[in-house]
Amino acid sequence: MAIYAFARVGDDMADEGSADAQTRLTQLQAYRRDLRLCTTPGALLHPPWSGVFTALGEQIKIHRLPIDPLHHLLDAFEQDVHYTQEGKRYETRAELLAYCEKSANPIGRLLMHLYGIAEADSLWRSDAICTSLQLINFWQDLSVDIPRQRHYLPLDSSVDNELNFAHALMIQGSTLAERVPGRAGWEIRMVVQGGLRVLQKCRSTDTLMKRPRLSAWDMPLMLFRSACMA
Repeated sequence: MAIYAFARVGDDMADEGSADAQTRLTQLQAYRRDLRLCTTPGALLHPPWSGVFTALGEQIKIHRLPIDPLHHLLDAFEQDVHYTQEGKRYETRAELLAYCEKSANPIGRLLMHLYGIAEADSLWRSDAICTSLQLINFWQDLSVDIPRQRHYLPLDSSVDNELNFAHALMIQGSTLAERVPGRAGWEIRMVVQGGLRVLQKCRSTDTLMKRPRLSAWDMPLMLFRSACMA
């Protein structure tokens, strides 16, 4: 919850509201400053988000959470602001994947740390799942992002190509669920199947015009497919 709150507030700074780019970047710089200080006793944190860092600082100390992934998330939020301000597009898939390394993969790396998993192949599969989820979300949200001047579709590719790539990446990462015991492993199964189900809906929807969504009717199918992964 502490990690989610940190990511949610930072993402909203970059994305939400009507603030100009310089204001967003200034806020993100202050946010990064408080990340550096949140484990320092008596440090003065900015009031708007002091509660976020009080909780996060406690969890960092309890679980010895690595700090670099949290800074990488802030790098991604700042990149979003710059790209939107400049009207910049992602030229290639490789450029977009480099962004996902900062915007998506750190969350998986933090969870792997909490699960006590540090083996290289498992971390790679975590990255594959997280990047795939990020890409699927992009292709799901084209009708929402483009009017907001957020252009994630690489100039050298098409939606169909990127859906195929995201699917292949998710399948490659999906065996991670077999390596994570207990409830966490089942959560990974549901995350994988949720992503694949959204992707399936993207294939049958013009996502440039409409955002496909999961509904309660999708849950039994996702549960069944998750059980088949066990």
